[in-house]
Amino acid sequence: LTMDLGMKTSTRGISPLHQRKACSVRKTGARLNIQPSATQGDYKILEDALDDYKSAPPSVKYEITGDIKAACESLKENNVLVKWGIETTDLPERRPVSIGELRLMGVKDPESIARISVRNDAAFLLSVVGTSSVLAVVLGQLPGDWGFWGAYLTGGISIAVLAIGSTSPGVLQWAIDSFSKIFPDYKERVVKHEAAHILTAHVLGVPVAGYSLMLGKEHTDLAEAALQKRLVEKQLEASEVDRLSIIAMAGATAEAMNYDDVMGQNADMLDLQRIMWRSTSKMSDSQQQNQTRWAAYQAAAILRKYKTEYDALVEAMKSGAPVNECIKAIENA
Repeated sequence: LTMDLGMKTSTRGISPLHQRKACSVRKTGARLNIQPSATQGDYKILEDALDDYKSAPPSVKYEITGDIKAACESLKENNVLVKWGIETTDLPERRPVSIGELRLMGVKDPESIARISVRNDAAFLLSVVGTSSVLAVVLGQLPGDWGFWGAYLTGGISIAVLAIGSTSPGVLQWAIDSFSKIFPDYKERVVKHEAAHILTAHVLGVPVAGYSLMLGKEHTDLAEAALQKRLVEKQLEASEVDRLSIIAMAGATAEAMNYDDVMGQNADMLDLQRIMWRSTSKMSDSQQQNQTRWAAYQAAAILRKYKTEYDALVEAMKSGAPVNECIKAIENA
């Protein structure tokens, strides 16, 4: 999850839609499903704003985020983005949440959300040590100095890797991350993680500007210029902290609901910590711990409530759909 921090909001205008689209309303249990009759042209202002953001240099991207938010608000007013911000009015208040409640919400192992995974590290070290050891034994069978030096140098690879990992682990991070590809669930896990960020951001009224599924660059960009200004100035109100906390924890929560372990929680936890640090009211350690559980609980509730939308979004992202197509997948589900 990535939030571009900027100090300016955009003043560029967004042309309002000329026609209000008809909607059909169907009430299903306690949830109100509004299905808009949206056309390709309805999303044009949003597509233009997203294209501007994508092509803009990093130094001015934050100026365009205001356009993305304005486009979403315009489409919301015209009943095109009917699910955007739909959960903001009924967002539950903070309360203590237990591990058992998270399990009842569908989280397989709640403690795995905060537990740092070592799966990739173990796979990398076992591969390096195992391969270099076997190769050293084989080379040791060569005649003369070839066997001595071959076994000596090859065996030293493991020692060198362990030494680098102990002193400068960041040097090996790319190689370690690359080992995630050997696991068959890698791609689907990343897609489900980022899709959870996008879905929760959409229904909580925080526009999404972009996302990436590339190895080592997995992230979702949020776009709300006014909010970014308060992030820099450490002026997040309680309601803003709650919304952003849910979005930050959604990715790790989605993994915990679909897998027995969680791989991508490190960045999510760092984002959550940044959000809580910027709250106008200082949070104690126990309050931060409960905020983490509460945010994970609410994220799980949203993912369950909008499972159809979530599944449609996952399929769209698997095919490499851009942000505007991802939003359409949510709205049309």
